Amino acid sequence: MSSTWELKEHSTGILTTSVSGDVWKQAQEKAFKKVASKVQLPGFRKGKVPANVLKRSIQPQSVMYEAIDLIAGDALKEGMEEHSLEVVGRPALDIASMDEEQVTLNFELSVKPEVTLGEYKNLDVKKEAVTVSDDEINGRIKAIQERGADFMIKEEGALVENGDTAVIDFEGFKDGVAFEGGAGNDYPLEIGSGSFIPGFEEQLIGMKAEETKEIKVTFPEEYQAEELAGQEAMFKVTVHEIKYKELPEFNDEMVKEQNIENVATVDEFKEYTMNQLSAQKERDADNNFTNALLSKVVENAKMDIPQVMIDEECDNMINDFANNLQSQGYSLDAYLKLTQMTSESLREHFSLDAKNKIAARLVLEAIAKEEKLDVNDEEIDKEMETIATTYGMEVEQVKQIISKDAVSYDLRMRKALELIKETAGK
Repeated sequence: MSSTWELKEHSTGILTTSVSGDVWKQAQEKAFKKVASKVQLPGFRKGKVPANVLKRSIQPQSVMYEAIDLIAGDALKEGMEEHSLEVVGRPALDIASMDEEQVTLNFELSVKPEVTLGEYKNLDVKKEAVTVSDDEINGRIKAIQERGADFMIKEEGALVENGDTAVIDFEGFKDGVAFEGGAGNDYPLEIGSGSFIPGFEEQLIGMKAEETKEIKVTFPEEYQAEELAGQEAMFKVTVHEIKYKELPEFNDEMVKEQNIENVATVDEFKEYTMNQLSAQKERDADNNFTNALLSKVVENAKMDIPQVMIDEECDNMINDFANNLQSQGYSLDAYLKLTQMTSESLREHFSLDAKNKIAARLVLEAIAKEEKLDVNDEEIDKEMETIATTYGMEVEQVKQIISKDAVSYDLRMRKALELIKETAGK
């Protein structure tokens, strides 16, 4: 058995294998017996047809096709091993030639791409410094106050201001004709919430109670009702009441109502909130830093990712997305209808992320190989224990679910990432 490998574009190529001699002869003999066992001729019981009769009734090509089925898998495996090919996706088989002496098979393969690394150390990417302002802490406090706020009616003659809630009647008209779904009575609209058509809420500012006004707006181009999308309309609006929120005092009693462990005073709440915001910002900053670094490393590297890898990664991402929706009580079909997306546009949305995800993984693998980043059994065992603790499982349970190879791979990727992070911005 001999083979050749020709790499073409996009990390695809042709593996040509030729099988002859005893291997091909024995495959045909075995194939002949298999075909013969299924032959049934008049005057003979199935499986009892004499060999000389069988040879006249069975087409040689049908035997050779059957023989190819028998040897194709081994031919592909040996060719992959001979040329050190890491195949991705499903190979396509084409028969180049065949006769009783030899068969030549062409396997069209997509292979894991070679990565030529560019600069990946000492990159000019810095992590953003994290700070928490008093305004941000006060914003958290105000959100708690607003949950317990009372709505008070403004005195007579007062005007609608941003942040007020205006209780309104409204009716919408397009070309002088009222349209369906464009009317409401005693609707409480918080000014500045952005819950109505752009420009609507702003035009209520300065109105008084029991004042009526005509408001002109333009519906967004992507508005869900196609007959109104991008169209001008007029709303007749009457303000009945103007309400404002009267915030309660934020004191120790209100802090205790939040049921936060070891937090009982206003000062303790502020410290807790600062730590919480700081930790969240630190995570966000680290994610942004990591993503910027990986983007730079990928940009500096060269690779030709086959489409089959992108398609498979895209499938995985869409399945994860669908499962996440399902866990929240929604279906993918319902999401597509709600967002007015198609399966094709959803796939297009995920494709770029899928390609970037693959590219990042490939460069980290290449860095780990270049830097000879190894993982020992002690590190693997420690990671297994960490996983078990995180998910409340026994270590032996984790070992049954996750292989040592998978844990080793993740640790090597983590080491490669830490390497580029440690040297960045220096």
